[in-house]
This record gives sequence, structure tokens and C-alpha cells, in this order.
Amino acid sequence: MSIIQGKPALLMLAPLLAEHEAYLAERFELVRAYDADARQALLAERSERFEVVVTNGVQGVPPALMAALPKLSLIAVNGVGVDAIDLEQAGARGIRVSTTDDILTDAVADQAVALLLALLRQVCVADRFVRAGRWRQGGFPLLGTSLRGQRVGIIGLGRIGQAIAERLRPFGVELAYHNRRALADCAYAYHPDPCSLAAASDILVVAAAGGTGSRHLVDGQVLEALGAEGVLVNVARGSVVDESELVARLSDGRLGGAALDVFAEEPQVPEALFALDNVVLQPHLGSATLQTRRAMADHVVRAVLTR
Repeated sequence: MSIIQGKPALLMLAPLLAEHEAYLAERFELVRAYDADARQALLAERSERFEVVVTNGVQGVPPALMAALPKLSLIAVNGVGVDAIDLEQAGARGIRVSTTDDILTDAVADQAVALLLALLRQVCVADRFVRAGRWRQGGFPLLGTSLRGQRVGIIGLGRIGQAIAERLRPFGVELAYHNRRALADCAYAYHPDPCSLAAASDILVVAAAGGTGSRHLVDGQVLEALGAEGVLVNVARGSVVDESELVARLSDGRLGGAALDVFAEEPQVPEALFALDNVVLQPHLGSATLQTRRAMADHVVRAVLTR
């Protein structure tokens, strides 16, 4: 990789919008390394030149790569998740980690409600029914489920979880939540563990932060408590749910349905889900609105320029 004379190098582990990359390219030599082979190759070419890394919440910064960047001072994350970043190493070395804070809260909350309604009202199944020309042979044979009156449990009542709750309140649902600790002055019922919340819910929405502390927080026992009529919505991280248990229960009827924006090994999705009509699947689009992505990229650029 050549070094552009007079421009500091900026390591890109994930892309930004084209207009933002063009802006940064006027001031930096952008070195893109979006896969493991590219990252390994660049380390042989003066890794000490990189002081800033731009990434996203899914890619993060692999610990070995971080360790190989001796002058790294800033990790600018185009997202809020930091579970793919070794925060202990970053803290010990004084590396600042910048995220897009509350910028994507509304978009992710909108996505959660959209997924839930699509699942309950069978929007995707009915869409396929019409596209296949089957309507001409008779009416749609299935009935959806009303959201009003449903018991909705939210795992992770942080910014996004609270925004989801606020959007669901006008539907006349009964809200409850689980956090590591109860929130002061919160009107929703608190459950000290996920199993208790699932047992008291018709719909379980996962909005918890990812990372080792929440891995498989929603396990087989939680899904068992949610039951054969229960519905799971996940807009958090795929790792928070035991995916093998989820797939098995969706396949054999021990769980009513699921609306999933995230998966354990993205972009790999369990093929067993593809044939199921009781699931809605999305390619991790929680923050994927033009307005949100622009605002997020603006924040990343500011962080890089003011480091």
C-alpha cells in the first residue's frame, strides 16, 4: 500500500457513506481492510502509522489487530455496540473509544416495532402470497394476531429499550422489563431474571447490549418460559439469544414466532429459518435509514477530526 505524501493514514475496518468517505479522503490516506486477509496484510506495512481506526459495532477491532497498532489513540465506532472491542486493552493503553451514542435509538426502536407488526400481521407471508399469484385462487387463509392487549417484556430497558416501550404504549399493551437492576421511577413491572419476564410475557423483545456478560441471556429455559404461543423480537445482538435453541423451537412448534434483525454469526443465517413462515428475517438493518446513517457518519467524522 502506498502512502500519500503529507496525509496521515486512517484505517477503515468498515465503510461509511460515500460522501463521508470522500470528505475524509481529502484529509487522510484511507486504508480499507474489510476482511481478515486485508488486515493481516496491512500489518506488514508499517502498522505504526495508524493512530485512528474507523469501524462499526459488528466488526469492532480484533484484539490481535489492536495490539499490533502501537500508536492507536482513537477507535471511532459507527454504531453503539462495543462488544467486539477489547475495552480492557483500550483502557490500559489510553485508547479513546467513540460511539454514535443516542443517534440510532429511534431508528432501532422503529425497526423493532416494524418487525413485531410484520410478524403478528403476517405481512411477509401475505406479500409472498400475493407475489406468487395465489390470491387469484382464493383469499389469504391465515389470520394475524392483534398487538393490543398483549403482554410485552423487554430485556434491556436502556435508551433503545425505553424508546421501544414508548412506541408500544399507544397499542394498549402491558409492559414489563428485565435489567440487571430495577430502574428508579419506572412505571413498568420489573422482573429480576429473564425467565420470570418470559413467563409473564406474550412477546419478548431483546434490546440488551451484547458482549460476554449477556451471551445466551435468552437461553432454552427462557424460550421454554415464553412458550408455544410466545413471540421473540431481537434487535440487539445475535449472541444474546441461544440461536440453536431458538431455531429448534421455532421449527418444532415450541415457540410461536420470531422477528430477527441480528444473528449469532452474521452474515450467516441458519438455513432452517428460511422455510419457516413464523419468522421475519432482516439483514441487521436496525439503524439503516438514510437520516440515521448520515447522522452517525457525521459523528464519526467529527470524532476523527477532533481527536
